[in-house]
Amino acid sequence: MSTFQAPKGTYDLIPPDSAKYLAVREAISAPLKNSGYGYIETPGFENVELFARGVGESTDIVTKEMYAFETKGGDQLALRPEGTASVLRAALEANLHKAGNLPVKLWYSGSYYRYERPQKGRYRHFSQVGAEAIGSEDPALDAELIILADQAYRALGLRNFRILLNSLGDKECRPVYRTALQDFLRGLDLDEETLRRAEINPLRVLDDKRADVQKQLVGAPVLRDYLCDGCKTYHEEVRALITAAGVAFEDDEKLVRGLDYYTRTTFEFVHDGLGSQSAVGGGGRYDGLSEMIGGPSLPSVGWALGVDRTVLALEAEGVELELPAATSVFAVPLGEEARRVLFGVVTELRKAGVAADFSYGGKGLKGAMKNANRSGARYALVAGERDLAEGLVQLKDMESGEQEAVAVDAIAEALKARLG
Repeated sequence: MSTFQAPKGTYDLIPPDSAKYLAVREAISAPLKNSGYGYIETPGFENVELFARGVGESTDIVTKEMYAFETKGGDQLALRPEGTASVLRAALEANLHKAGNLPVKLWYSGSYYRYERPQKGRYRHFSQVGAEAIGSEDPALDAELIILADQAYRALGLRNFRILLNSLGDKECRPVYRTALQDFLRGLDLDEETLRRAEINPLRVLDDKRADVQKQLVGAPVLRDYLCDGCKTYHEEVRALITAAGVAFEDDEKLVRGLDYYTRTTFEFVHDGLGSQSAVGGGGRYDGLSEMIGGPSLPSVGWALGVDRTVLALEAEGVELELPAATSVFAVPLGEEARRVLFGVVTELRKAGVAADFSYGGKGLKGAMKNANRSGARYALVAGERDLAEGLVQLKDMESGEQEAVAVDAIAEALKARLG
């Protein structure tokens, strides 16, 4: 037992389970790579103000969950709690929006950090794959991102998820709704902190999960009734495009999401097999975020999908991913000459794209074959002095137990033929 353990609310990814996470990341990113999205990577920490302005000072993320600290040089930094603000900051800093090809389409994968009460599906360190389309106001972009996320989940074999969809209006119609909602909330029996939140961002109160609050919200004004004609038309076009693509969704007039920067389209992917932490991903349009962080007007839309929760959702459905074998061939040398020859063979197999491993540490035949079994390899290469004197090695099928002699210089071709 080590003196140290992983910090509370975090986890280590170790084989063989780590292969699932890699497969999920690859599956989520695959449709993005095929749709014009380029990869971007940003630092794990940023200026605190980037998140305070972008995510919202009234949000739980900023007020309660952000890991903020002061550097030795006096800079106020924070571990990134989400990806959108960082990606937009990087795009603005690199002037990607001035290259003349809007929208700027980017995807990313990384770790994020929030100080929350740990439970299954909610960690203080978590992994996401995200996508952002920056600089264009087009309902086809909103629809594209929802469709690509749906495509990624279905490619993984996930079926029992739902897509919730809503519109949060824009700077023209949302202020009118905001006033109506605040008037309604002031008449309720809410605690001091919730009333304070209602004054700063009343839409966040709709997202309150407490039963006593939700009970009082029955009859609250609905944003749908306050949408301006522009927002109604935009939302209907998003809905029509998603429907035409054969992607099912549910209208959810209470869907708000936990970030202040969303406007118009907002959506969430939920899985009912995960208990209270049912959201596996989500996103929406954030037309004013660029201006909030000091940039020009750049209407944008994006999403982030949780790798951790997607893995839990797959497990809840009993979906077994088809993972490539970590090792296809395991070499077992008997004697020094065999070690030299088989090490060279393994090196050549790897160059040829065959996943191969080697029995290190000078083990005997019995111990080395145990390692070959544990590796999951389909074939074992066994050679001793007598075999090598004849220019041969023994190729053993670990599933059937059949064994045959193969010429040393023909091993690569023989294995490639067998492994396909």
